[in-house]
Order: sequence, then structure tokens, then C-alpha cells
Amino acid sequence: MLKSFRKTFLLIPVVFLMGSCWELEQEVLDGVTPEDVANSNNPQLIDVLKASAYSRIVGSWGGHNSIWSINEVSSDEMAIPQKGADWEDGGLWLRAHRHTWTASDEAFNNSWNYCYTAVGEINNLMISFPDVAALNAELRVLRALVYLWLIDNFGNVPIITETSSGGNPTNNSRQEVFDFIESSVLENVDLLPKEDTKSTMNYYSAHAILAKLYLNAEVYTGTPRWADAEAAADVVINGPYSLSSNFFSNFATRNGGSTENILTLPYDENNAGGFNLAQMTLHYLSQNTYNLQEQPWNGYASLEEFYNTFDDNDVRKSAFIVGPQFAADGTRLRDISAEADDPDGEPLTFTPEINMLAPNAYRQAGARVGKFEFASGAASSLSNDYPLFRLAEMYLTKAEAAFRQGKTDVALAAINMVRERAGMPAFTALTLDDIFEERGREMFAEASRRTDQIRFGKWNQPWWEKGQSEPFRALFPIPLQQINANPNLTQNPGY
Repeated sequence: MLKSFRKTFLLIPVVFLMGSCWELEQEVLDGVTPEDVANSNNPQLIDVLKASAYSRIVGSWGGHNSIWSINEVSSDEMAIPQKGADWEDGGLWLRAHRHTWTASDEAFNNSWNYCYTAVGEINNLMISFPDVAALNAELRVLRALVYLWLIDNFGNVPIITETSSGGNPTNNSRQEVFDFIESSVLENVDLLPKEDTKSTMNYYSAHAILAKLYLNAEVYTGTPRWADAEAAADVVINGPYSLSSNFFSNFATRNGGSTENILTLPYDENNAGGFNLAQMTLHYLSQNTYNLQEQPWNGYASLEEFYNTFDDNDVRKSAFIVGPQFAADGTRLRDISAEADDPDGEPLTFTPEINMLAPNAYRQAGARVGKFEFASGAASSLSNDYPLFRLAEMYLTKAEAAFRQGKTDVALAAINMVRERAGMPAFTALTLDDIFEERGREMFAEASRRTDQIRFGKWNQPWWEKGQSEPFRALFPIPLQQINANPNLTQNPGY
């Protein structure tokens, strides 16, 4: 069984890694043993081995009803308004918006399974190929990234490694998970390549993990690590990256050449599907705007209050799709099913204002998410590489960490790098709210807003169609499905 298992990994094509159309000639790898790999100087062998782990990371991150969704819809960036029976979904997304979710809500279980499936794949690779130092170093850092998502979303989660014994694991404390992430990176980072690898781990993406971990250390452990966050961000800033002159080039359909993206998920409509943003946010009739192969679902929309935090001169405001909508040939789109009391009537017009969250939101209400390019003729799965870490985020991390240490001049220099690219005037003075709002404008739709709101103490505050949150909701629940399957798991407080 183990021999067959190993051979299966060796036959996985590297298209997930390289983001291109070519594949390694599979027949030359048939029958290769772990000893062959350990003694080989051929880096393509290691690329093929780790492909299965990276394909799990690509997975469902950018799709509906998983980890991206729960982070975005629970924040003040987005909502999925209920339009009659459309998007009722058992109230799941209404609860997500209102912070009244339950431990049995499906999206939490999907997110948990997404993370632990990746952890399991990584562990199996390390069990099968224990003597390949470069492979194991990279996999340990990749696993640390998954645990960064787990500590942020669920907090007290089981640490499962290649040496874990069988049986049902128990929760580890959030401090233990924090220490595990930190040590996994620090002990392996110097074995990673110091070059721009984009869709695989390198020295700089490992430091980006540390920067984000340390930035949120006070939330995770009670002890701030601002100086460490700044130092880790500096490593990345001093690496081989530069801010792209065109902000939106980082999110284009063919964004593999971005000078700014540090670690990406290389989605491809043919070989690595799962990034469904066009389907998730666009109106049904938007299929005619972009000549999409399938009809969109008319779901995710930005909150008006968040949309209004963007200055009209901010180039990033074009991350929203608003106003009259047209077909690709210039014809005005008309929604003959528009509600009778919709002030815009049948002509399809995306308005920032959403009349209500439920039960009868207008079909065309809400600014749509247009940060990522929707290529003409795109399939339901997009081919845009999704950036998990960008250089702009590292500048913002440096700015915040420096400011919290009283280093205002350092913070101003870092944050103004980002504002200048957005066409906005430089800050001459700075507050924590300035930093929070700038992070929102730069990082919209990149699954960072929930984490930011928690760190800045804004998570429990009311916003549109949401009252004051209970403090325990800063953590999502351990999914009830997991607790039912594993009685050794302990639920997070409050649930």
C-alpha cells in the first residue's frame, strides 16, 4: 500500500506549481523510490512530490462557502443579501453577517476540512519522504501557513504532525499553536530559496508568515510582538519585490509577472479550479457583460459604509463595480425581474446602497467585487492567481508595528508608499484609525478585514444590519460536525 501511495505522488503533474500549461514527462518518474529522490540533484522531482500539498492549499480557498467566505461575510466589507428565496440558504449568510452563527453552520466545517486536509497531505508526504531535507523544510513552513489560518479562525486547535499517533486528537492551546507556527518557520526558513518563486514557499513568504503572526500576537497570546512584526516585514521589503505601478495588475487574469505578489494560489480554469468570484458577486445578467461561460449567482456585495471609505480619487475605488451595466456590445442591460419598488427599475444599475439584508433585498443592490479581473469568456473558475501575501501588506504591517512602538516617522514612510501608488496624498500625521482604514482600502477582498477588525478592537461594534457582537465571537466555533466525530475536542467558549 505504501509503495502505491508513494508512486501516486510522483505522478502528479506540476501544473499546480508552475501556473503554466506544461507538465513534467510522467513516465520518467514511474517507479522512483524515496531513496532515489533523496540522492537526486533533480529539483523537478521535489517539485512533483510537493505538488499534491500545494494543490490542497489552492483547493477551495477562493470559492464560496469556505474559509474566504466566512472571513469576508463576517466582516464589515461584504454581505450576501437575501433576495426572496434566493440566497436564503437556511439563514447561514445572514447569521454570518449578524454574528449569530452556530457551530453547526456548514461553512465552518468546510473551512476546518480545507485546513486539515492540507495538513494531512503535508504530513503524509513527510512520512513517505523523511530524508529529503529541502522538501521537509518547505512542507513544515507550508504547514505553518495552514496553522496561521487555524489559529486565527478557530484558536485552540489540534496540532497534528508527521509524528502524531493515531486516534482522536485533543485541542492545543492558542499559545501552543502560536509557538508551533513560530518554531516551524524559524527552524526551516534558512533552507528555503531566496528567490521569487510566487506559487511555492520561499525565504520571503516564510517571513511574511512571521510578520502576520507577530502582528496579531497580542490577540493570539496576550503578548504583543510589534518589534518582531516590523523586523519580519523588513526582511520581505528588502527582498526581490517592488510595488507594481498598476495596482490592478496584481489581480489580473495573467498576473504571474507581478513584481509585488509574494505567495499566490495559481488558479487555472482548466487545471486548478476553485476561484469562483465572478459567479459569487456578479448579477445574473453580468454574464452578458463579460461573455461568461456560466451565469453568475448574484450574491456577494460590499457594504455601502465600507465603500464610502474610499476617496473618489483613490484608484483602488475601481475595485468595486457600480453604476449602469452594459452588455459586451454596449447594449444597456435590463433586468425584467427587478422588484417593482426598486427606484432603478429594470435598467441594471449597481447601487452602493443595499435596501435591506433580508428578506427582500433588491436584485441589483450593492457594489460588486471587481478587484480581480473578469476576463472575457471566463469559465466559472477564474485563472487569476490569488495573492496570499503582497508587498503592500508588508509595508502596512511595518507601518502599524512601527507606529505602535512610537516610531511615527518610520510608520509614515511605510504607509505613504502604499498611498502614493493609490494616487492619494501622503499622510503628514497618523492615528491608529488611519492605519486601520488604509488597510481596509488596500486589502479589500483579500480576507484580512476580520483579523484587522479584531486586532483594532472594532469587531464587536455595530455596523449595518448588525448589532453589538458578543466578545466570544472573535473566534469561530469548532465545527459541531468535528466534535460529534471526535469527543476529545473541546468547544470554544460561548458556543
